[in-house]
Amino acid sequence: MFDLSVEGSVARLVLSRAEVRNAIPLDGWSELAATAERAVAEGARGLIVSGIPGGAFCAGADISDFGKFQEDSEARTVFRLAMRGGLDRLREIPVPTVALVEGACYGAGVALAMACDIRIAGGGAQFAITPAKLGISYPQEDVHRLVSLVGPGQAARLLFSAATIDGAEAARIALAELFMESGAAEAAAALAEAIAANDPESLRTLKRGVGLGEAGIRQDEGQDLAFDDLLGSEALARGLEAYWGRVR
Repeated sequence: MFDLSVEGSVARLVLSRAEVRNAIPLDGWSELAATAERAVAEGARGLIVSGIPGGAFCAGADISDFGKFQEDSEARTVFRLAMRGGLDRLREIPVPTVALVEGACYGAGVALAMACDIRIAGGGAQFAITPAKLGISYPQEDVHRLVSLVGPGQAARLLFSAATIDGAEAARIALAELFMESGAAEAAAALAEAIAANDPESLRTLKRGVGLGEAGIRQDEGQDLAFDDLLGSEALARGLEAYWGRVR
């Protein structure tokens, strides 16, 4: 259900299960992670995650898997761990990721968007976190990411009410970084191209630093060593040569 294309240094991971609005089945979570990791292996420096243009982003987990949970306690844990593994592996790939949300983004679909580094909402975007309607909860790791983005009050509003908000509202409360009434796909492409034009090791280190900051970590020895190493890198030497060539 995931299509991958790589053009230059930018990869596009497209959810393509339109008949169920890109709801992700149990085995889809590992496929999601494997597809993202394949993008890295094929040389991508930036990754755009989206649905098919004109359709949903992701309606969440496929609820056709849920019928067995009442009688099978082991299946509940298998589901939770599969979803967690897929989202966390996407989050941890060493290239920046951009979620392009142009349609419905519900439930675990919001968790998928939050697993990306940056979210761009289009004019038709709709966000809703709906487990309370089904009588279930939301994985704590995803609650943590939600609170980190929008704060506890807005997180509570979204989780407790299961209300639907549009892209403009998502941007207002920081669930999305950008809202574009039109041209969202072009904006995502331009952002990914700008990201991919930069040094891959710098991007890897900066992405790790953002993750540490999100976790409340102010200082990290590994980041300090990476900072020092990059000051002696060939990439910096090339960058300085190019800079002085422009200004002289």
